[in-house]
Amino acid sequence: MKVLMVLTSHDQLGNTGRKTGFWLEELAAPYYAFKEAGVEIVLASPNGGQPPLDPKSNEPANQTDMTRRFELDSQATAQLAATVRLDSVSQTDFDAVFYPGGHGPLWDLAEDRNSIALIESFVAAGKPVALVCHAPGVLRHVRTPNGAPLVDGKKVTGFANSEEAAVGLTDIVPFLVEDELKAKGGVYSKTDDWASYVVTDGLLITGQNPASSSAAAVTLMKHPALATK
Repeated sequence: MKVLMVLTSHDQLGNTGRKTGFWLEELAAPYYAFKEAGVEIVLASPNGGQPPLDPKSNEPANQTDMTRRFELDSQATAQLAATVRLDSVSQTDFDAVFYPGGHGPLWDLAEDRNSIALIESFVAAGKPVALVCHAPGVLRHVRTPNGAPLVDGKKVTGFANSEEAAVGLTDIVPFLVEDELKAKGGVYSKTDDWASYVVTDGLLITGQNPASSSAAAVTLMKHPALATK
């Protein structure tokens, strides 16, 4: 099995002057879930090269066994430093795609034509798409072949309004993931803030928050579309 993981290249938290990027746990936990299952992983980002890490995701309170493992893994950090450009990848080379979150994707991947077309091509090819935490927000412009929003009528989850409020960024982000999924016709649900929660509907797998990252990866690997991979 070969999985593409797509990371943000955006490092500015609105006009706050603070840094953002991808959330480390949302890369590290799925990365090792895939690795331990023998899955081949390719990392990509819009700009290629080293994606920006949200510094808050590597503060002691947010570190996990998986983030510490990743930081000490020279092979993993070297792979992260050399992500391929998103415009150079094709779904034909992969069995599935996984989007880690962090606030960064709300600014770049949500509006990125290559990302939008890539997700649409995975779905059209009958291949599963998994997105966790803020990453479900990148679906806002993704459409089905008949032109409807991809999430319209689909059961989905993603970073909850209450979780965004808890981190004090409700008025900073370009849009709220929960609100946007609902606005596009998604059948949104959530569990308690910061608890693991994953929803599957057809080829679409979404996780609510960082704690959902590993479960989302495991759910992806167990998807019926990948049964023969």
